[in-house]
Amino acid sequence: MSKILVTGGAGFIGSHLVKYLLSKNNEIVVIDNLSQGNKLSQNIENNIEFINGDIRDKYIINKIAKNCECIYHFAARLGVEIVAENHKETMEIETIGMQNIVNAAIKHNIKKIVYASTSGVYGKSAFEKSVAENFSVDPRTSYAVAKRYNEIYLKAIWEQHQISSIAIRYFNVYGIKQDERMVIPRFIYQAQSNRPITIYGDGTQTRDFTYIDDTIKRTYDLVQKIKSQSEIFNICGDNEYSINELALKIKRLTKSQSEIITMQTPNDRNEFEVKRRTGSSSKIEKYIGKHSHVSLDEGLARIINFKNQYI
Repeated sequence: MSKILVTGGAGFIGSHLVKYLLSKNNEIVVIDNLSQGNKLSQNIENNIEFINGDIRDKYIINKIAKNCECIYHFAARLGVEIVAENHKETMEIETIGMQNIVNAAIKHNIKKIVYASTSGVYGKSAFEKSVAENFSVDPRTSYAVAKRYNEIYLKAIWEQHQISSIAIRYFNVYGIKQDERMVIPRFIYQAQSNRPITIYGDGTQTRDFTYIDDTIKRTYDLVQKIKSQSEIFNICGDNEYSINELALKIKRLTKSQSEIITMQTPNDRNEFEVKRRTGSSSKIEKYIGKHSHVSLDEGLARIINFKNQYI
């Protein structure tokens, strides 16, 4: 049994990760300040050590990291509106939080850090094909800039202290229990309520949607494979759908009467808007092999069926 620290473990991706790690018979310590809610089930909470705290508190991080073999660093400020209104805090959480994690790892001889980065580091560049990890990055938002800084920082820590790291650039992860401010749960809510499904922009912008179960399994498989090195990986769905196509799928699956309407993108969202973003899995497949993805239709159906249980 391994003792593992998960920061941000009460969040969307973090809570699914904690559940999966428990299923592998690990001892789990979670730290989260619950500023964006708690998605851990009571059953999961009963089987972990949970600390309500902030990753910017170096004393707490140093204390709870003791005797851990690995740290999954997933704590972050998320959401377009939240980040747009809190640039300074967004970057502090990323930079100070990572410094605390690294210092604790050095002190307690923890040999591996797994970091949740973002596909946002690729910026607004108009790539003609799926982006690979060796493509030039061009982060534009405070969130993406901070993520890229931490990727570089982890590489330096490997070279100086031989602490292995995996920075994962996640592409549009979606699934059960995701915050309803995000596009897929927002569209599903609007469709099930027969309210207008509102699209920012003209809807032709495309995204690579990655179902949460695929995200967690591939993350875990990478951690088992990477031993002594510092690497960056995409985790993506290997698909590309426009937002218009997404809205139509959700309308069909929910049997909704909702009208699909487009509207001008709010000013505070413009810096986050990208015309096209789809990822390449070529690098990760070299390490852990090919993976059968949950299709977008199947993933959407799972969320809708889950939500229907509570309607």
